[in-house]
Amino acid sequence: MRINFDFGDLEAFLAVMETASFHLAAEQLHLSQSAVTRRIQKLEQVLGSKLFERTTRAVKPTLAAKRLQSRAEEMLDNAEETTLAMRDESVAFAHQKGAVVTIAMIPTLIAPLFLPGLSSMRQADETARIRLMDLSANDVAEAVSSGEADFGICSIGSLEANTHFEPWFDDEIVLAIPIEHQLAAQDNVSWPDLLNEDLILPARGTGNRLLIDDAMAKGRISAQWTYEVGRSTTAMEMVSGGVGIALLPRSAATSTFAQGLRFKKLPKPVVTRPIGLLTRMGVSDTPVVSSVKDSLREYAANI
Repeated sequence: MRINFDFGDLEAFLAVMETASFHLAAEQLHLSQSAVTRRIQKLEQVLGSKLFERTTRAVKPTLAAKRLQSRAEEMLDNAEETTLAMRDESVAFAHQKGAVVTIAMIPTLIAPLFLPGLSSMRQADETARIRLMDLSANDVAEAVSSGEADFGICSIGSLEANTHFEPWFDDEIVLAIPIEHQLAAQDNVSWPDLLNEDLILPARGTGNRLLIDDAMAKGRISAQWTYEVGRSTTAMEMVSGGVGIALLPRSAATSTFAQGLRFKKLPKPVVTRPIGLLTRMGVSDTPVVSSVKDSLREYAANI
């Protein structure tokens, strides 16, 4: 049998049991209320039992919740003892391994920001090991909010109440076209030029798509999409294959997938997405995390 929940889910459950409130539990754990709700729903799905009865006035634990409470407390106590023991051992052997820094990042920023900044990061801390999570903007926010990542680099602000967004630079949305396409020879490309083309757009609900739709609505521009895709790399492969043209962030032009493509600026409305640092509030950085973060921040200032 696969155990598909973690200690964070149990902590959220016990916090709701203690406070009898999803809102107070979220404040206690420095999480958003939606994050606590998702963790409880995950537990309920795994256990196959409803844990809380929610009304407009109260949150009441079910019989299953009361049975789970003592077991959850015991599991967390054992985990804490194990963690303390492992930390004691890790101090003794700290010279044998570097600290792990987990960074959540949207894929289009890996080539223009992460890779060139890597040498600076290594100089700042040669022993640090980097765990890179390439995720969508929404998933970056969730990874930072839940503590799964030490920090994130993404294109949207604070989606979760317990996160803080520090803007670094703006990334313009541009048009990606094949070299041999008729628009590649034009000095200027306008929004009306897209009307008779097979247009590839980011999937609905993504950060890039929200920005594009908002700008087009404000500019009263109508462009019918032919394809929707989840990743910019997929869109570039489709453009390379000649199936259409795509609206993509300028940072995507540094990817190896961009070879053989032309990127054209579009006139007003100009669409830009803010790129920056996403951190979890109330958490102090370790020296290693702070060093890596500063190295990326310094490189981003020159973009």
